[in-house]
This record gives sequence, C-alpha cells and structure tokens, in this order.
Amino acid sequence: MLGLLAASASSRLLAAEPNEVWPHALQVPGGVARLSLGPSATRPVAYAGDVPLLVTGDAIEWTAIVGIPLAAVPGQAHITVRTAAGERQLAYTITAKRYREQQLKVAPGQVDLSPQDLARYEREKIQQEQVIATFSAPPAENNTSLQMRVPVPGRRSGSFGLRRVFNGQSRNPHSGMDIAAATGTPIRAPLDGKVIDTGDYFFNGNTVWLDHGGGLLTLYCHLSAIDVRPGDMLRAGERLGVVGATGRVTGPHLHWGVMLNRTMVDPALFVPAVPA
Repeated sequence: MLGLLAASASSRLLAAEPNEVWPHALQVPGGVARLSLGPSATRPVAYAGDVPLLVTGDAIEWTAIVGIPLAAVPGQAHITVRTAAGERQLAYTITAKRYREQQLKVAPGQVDLSPQDLARYEREKIQQEQVIATFSAPPAENNTSLQMRVPVPGRRSGSFGLRRVFNGQSRNPHSGMDIAAATGTPIRAPLDGKVIDTGDYFFNGNTVWLDHGGGLLTLYCHLSAIDVRPGDMLRAGERLGVVGATGRVTGPHLHWGVMLNRTMVDPALFVPAVPA
C-alpha cells in the first residue's frame, strides 16, 4: 500500500521549528486542510460528506483536521459543521499537485492476480474496510499537537503519491511512506494509540493498525513479527513489531500509512524530518 511536506512542493522534508502546528496544512490531493471552526463552549461536530472529521482544540478555538483524498479534484470543497447554534457549510480550496510517475516493465504474471489471490484480496478488503471505518473519541481538549515520531529509523525509500505503471497498466498511487530498514529493526508507535487490528494480508503482509482517536489511524505493513494484539494500548515510542519483508514486496522495509477521515494522507505532514 501507502512523502510530501507542508512547507514545500518538493519531497524535501524540513526540520521542525518552535511553535509549529501538527499536522502541517497542505491543501492538495493527499494533503491535509486545517479549518478554523471558531469558538464554542462544546466541541463542534464536523463531516466531510457523511464521514466524521477530527476536531481538536478548546472552547476558544476549534480546528477541523481534514484528510484530502488523492483522487480529489482541485477546486472548492466544503465540510459541514454542526454546533449548538445550528449547521453551516465551510468551504476551502484544493490546489493541484503533480506526483511522480514510475514506468516499470515486469513479467506479465507479476501484474495481474491469479483467481485465488484475487479472491483472498477481496475477502481481506472487507475486513480492512471495517477497520478503516473506526471512529473513537478524539484527543482530549487542549491536546492539539498531533506531531508524530518516525516509527523506525531509516531512509525514505518510497514516497507518498508515487504512481507506478506496470507494462502500461497504471496502478493506484502509493498511499504511504516506505522507510528502508533491516529485518528485525524495532517499529515504535508514533503517538499514543490503541491496536485495532493485526493480521497477515496478501499485499501488506504482517500488518498492524493503530487508532489515535477521532478517525486518525496509522498503518504498519510487511512486518516480520508483530508484538501486539488488538485492544492493547500503546504509549508513543512503545514497540509494536519489527521490520520485515512479508506480503508483496521485493525487500525489507516499513510501509507506514496515516489515515484521516478514512483517507490516506502523506505521513510527512506529521513528522519533522525523514532523510531521503
């Protein structure tokens, strides 16, 4: 499955500065919008379509953190905000971004799934859709920083948004960040979170999903070993597994994904720096 940076249209990631807000805002497909909802005595409820959004802040200033789908069309978009005062629409603008494309020629059998593999993928897809729909209580008031730790040390070997074209057949864009690391390297939770799914999946191999509240989820794929179980509560920095090469991969690395409102967004918007 699944780098961008808020302050740059290139893939270069900048060091953090004092008083930065996280995630960085970058209103492009695959990016994040930070929309001020103003003051309210209670936390507003906000939706993109019928999907609930993460709202952070306090009675003085609430902010909706909106994941923008990679397939979003540039132009005006909007969210729905509900408070005790009523319901309103809040508009924002999505600007265009061109992601890199990679042309590859491989043996035909490596492009299309066999009937057996396709059937397995379809079964697993149903399970994953249930995980993706998770929406638990958002972070507590005044906990507005969603800065994450990079879950594993290493070089960024695969960027978010990259589209691979196999033998002329375009595939879905890369929906996460790949970090090169040796098999057995510990993977650590980037934020406090709850384990909501673990399993062995066709494409993703050994996989862990964490729920950080309010529809903010993170995904870890291709692990050689999983050290947690669904229901476990992790503090930031605690180990959840180790790097491997399980699933459909060519070598050991961590595929790290970040999801907001059921939309995969660029993990680089949540971290100070990852070397390329």
